[in-house]
Amino acid sequence: MAVSIGEVENISKLAKLKFNEEELKKLQTDLNNILEYIDQLNEVNLDDVEPLENINELVNILRKDEVMQWLTQKEALQNAPDKTGNYFRVPKVIDK
Repeated sequence: MAVSIGEVENISKLAKLKFNEEELKKLQTDLNNILEYIDQLNEVNLDDVEPLENINELVNILRKDEVMQWLTQKEALQNAPDKTGNYFRVPKVIDK
């Protein structure tokens, strides 16, 4: 399955990226090389291979949850550069 220039343009549009014609052709080549490699991997016979959950035989050791005293809301807001009431005020980062 090969990726066409139109599909690369569509992917770049969805990712909100802009490329010139030379960059689109390079991306097309790169994507096709990736798909060829995946096709090679799909040809490997894995019938006798057991699924691997973890390469290490270690067991997760989780610490016990303990309630600890942390900053109060007032203390946390004390050094805030900008605040509104009991909340941090941050700049808007999303236009739409």
